[in-house]
Order: sequence, then structure tokens, then C-alpha cells
Amino acid sequence: MLLIGVAGSGKSTFAKRHFQETQILSSDFCRKLISDDEASQSVSSHAFELLYDITDKRLSNKKLTVIDATNLQSASRQYLKTLAKKHHAQMVAIVFDLPKEWCQKRNAARIRVVPSDVIDEQYAMMQVALKQLTTEKYREIVYLNNEHDIENAQIIFKLLPCNQKSLHGPFDIIGDVHGCYEELLVLLQTLGYHIHTNLITSDKAALSHPRNRTLVFVGDLVDRGPYSKQVLSLVMNAVNYRGALCVRGNHEDKFLRYLKGKKVTLTHGLEVTASQFPEPSEALYARTIAFIKKLGSHYVLDEGKLVVAHAGLTEALQERESGKVLSFALFGDTTGEVDERGLPVRNDWAQTYQGKAVVVYGHTPVKEAIWFNKTICIDTGCVFGGKLTALQYPEMQLVSVAANKTYYAYH
Repeated sequence: MLLIGVAGSGKSTFAKRHFQETQILSSDFCRKLISDDEASQSVSSHAFELLYDITDKRLSNKKLTVIDATNLQSASRQYLKTLAKKHHAQMVAIVFDLPKEWCQKRNAARIRVVPSDVIDEQYAMMQVALKQLTTEKYREIVYLNNEHDIENAQIIFKLLPCNQKSLHGPFDIIGDVHGCYEELLVLLQTLGYHIHTNLITSDKAALSHPRNRTLVFVGDLVDRGPYSKQVLSLVMNAVNYRGALCVRGNHEDKFLRYLKGKKVTLTHGLEVTASQFPEPSEALYARTIAFIKKLGSHYVLDEGKLVVAHAGLTEALQERESGKVLSFALFGDTTGEVDERGLPVRNDWAQTYQGKAVVVYGHTPVKEAIWFNKTICIDTGCVFGGKLTALQYPEMQLVSVAANKTYYAYH
């Protein structure tokens, strides 16, 4: 979080009112740590090196960091944005856009008075910064334009969508379905779910469990198999009306682009799904697009003990939201190369995983779901003639049903 404004605009007072002492990194305090004098401009370069280093360390530990400095120079803001990007942290700016006269008056009443010509210079820099901010990308920019704004401002923290730590289960986590609707129904019944015949046509999902277990899908609901439309309807209803969870798979991601009219190649099973949506239906397309757009990159559950992501997720990326996080969650740790089938070549991130959370994922078909370094892939290749597998959590019990047949094979 950047506090942006000239000296005397009230940034430090605001920070102390709203944030913990350890959350605030002040350039003045860093000068004092180095030279015993917070006003010593001769150590400013060293002070900011210290500020950046501590910011780096705090963000690596996923801690809120409030930068209490003027932050008027574009280069300084860009470097802080580089640190945020490095750690996949969201960045917010609070801009203290107050009249110069008000800042001068407030500065004159401070214990450490900044020369008035310095404030004049900073105010000119502020006008440039205000224009630059319109082109800089932040999660959010808040402008405080007067004393009333500052006095009445409230800080409201919002959890990222991936943060579902308050949900404790028990969960039934289901691997890649890929349109294998009949096997999904058998697996749900085996897990103890009550399924009614009007599930697909009903406005409300007639799906329940006598012990209130929660379904979690690891994505790739569609493509390759014969009944992607039915699988989507079932899962959409379960998510919308029964509290089920579903992360986005790379096949949903590509199908979303197809539904939105983007130019995509009908390969790797999308051609099968497209054939099940032969006539554009505005209502169906809108409902499906809205559903897929809401699917998160991953979920952190049970106080951080469980993570579900389509292709897995390293500890550093968990409970973060960024383009890199989504890419990893959709495709895994890719090398940038493709194999003879046109599929991405992947590094085996699970080989070096040392995180505290159990990570359950799919994406890469395996013959058997086997634990490795607190991670488990439960895509057992149902659409390729294997099995559809679920992991029951916290029991850590695997439940599988065999595929009725091989629905899809690479040539």
C-alpha cells in the first residue's frame, strides 16, 4: 500500500491511526535507523535501500506493507510495483491530494518542520504524479481531497476470492471430469450424494449429502467426453445452489474464449464440446460465461491446511492472485516448449514442494493417484478409459469409478 502526498499532508498520522506499527515502513524511520536523525537527507539513498529490502522480506512472508513516504517519483513507485509483482501482491494507492496552503499550515505546526520551499517543490511534483497515476495499474486508487476525507476514511480489508480458509469441510474433491457425465453420477452416488432425476432441468440443484459434505471440482469439466453440457449444468447448479466449489481448468479457460467469440482452434477436445453447443443460445451462453468467469484460480481451505488448484500450486503462489498465479494453476510449471502432440512440456513442481498445505490437483492424467510431498494428482484419465477419482478430505480416502469406455484418444 502506497501513501502518496507531500510533506504535511497527513500521511504518517493517517498510517498510525489505521495500521499496526510493524506494517508501516517510513522513509523517515529508516533514515533514523541508519543515522539517528530522521531528517538526514544525506542518508536517503541508504534509507530507501533499507526500506525496499524490508518491503521485499515482508512481501515474501505475505504481510501487509504500508509505504509511508512521499512516493512522488515515478521511478520509486515503479520499483515498489516490481517488488509487488515479484511476490504476486496486490497494490493499492492512497493519494493525499490536499491544497498546498493546508499542507504548509500543517507542516508549520509539526515538531520537525520541512522548509516551505521543499513543500512547494513537492507540490509541483504531486501535480505530475497525479497525471502519471491515471496510467499506472493498481488494484485500487483512493483519493483523499480534504480534511473531512482523511478524518472519516475507513480501511476495510477484503479477502481475495481464493481465501476460503473458513471452510473446513468435510470435502469430496473430484478430479478432471471431461464430459464423463455418467461416471460422475455413479461417483457422486458412491460418495453418498442424493441425486434427483430433474437435476439438469431444475432451476435449483436437487443434489444433497446426508452428512453435509462439500463438493470441490478441480476443473476441466468439459471437452473430449460426450456430455460436457450436462456436466456443466450439474456443476453450475451445485455451485450456485448447494455451496459446491470449482476452480478453473485450462479447458474451461479456452471454452470461455470460444463462447465469447474469440478466435480459438477447435483442438484437444474443444471440438467435441463445441458440437454440443451447436446453436448459439444467448441465455445459455451468458449463464455459462458468467459461471466460468467466476471460477477462481485456486482455493485455500481449512485454515490453510488444504489447497485445490487445477494443475497444482507452489507455496509461494498460494493465497495470491496474479496472472502468474492463474497461469501456473491452469497449466502447471511449463518450460515454454511443446511435445509431439502439441501439449506444453512441464516441470514436475511437486518434486520440490515443501509447503505446509496439502495440494490436490489434476490436469495431467495418471494411472493411479499417489501422494508425493503432500501433493496428489487425482486426474486418473476417465475420458481416456481410466477412472474418475475423488479424494475425501480430511479422511484422505480415495474413491474411484471405472470409465464405461475410452471416449477420447490422441492420434
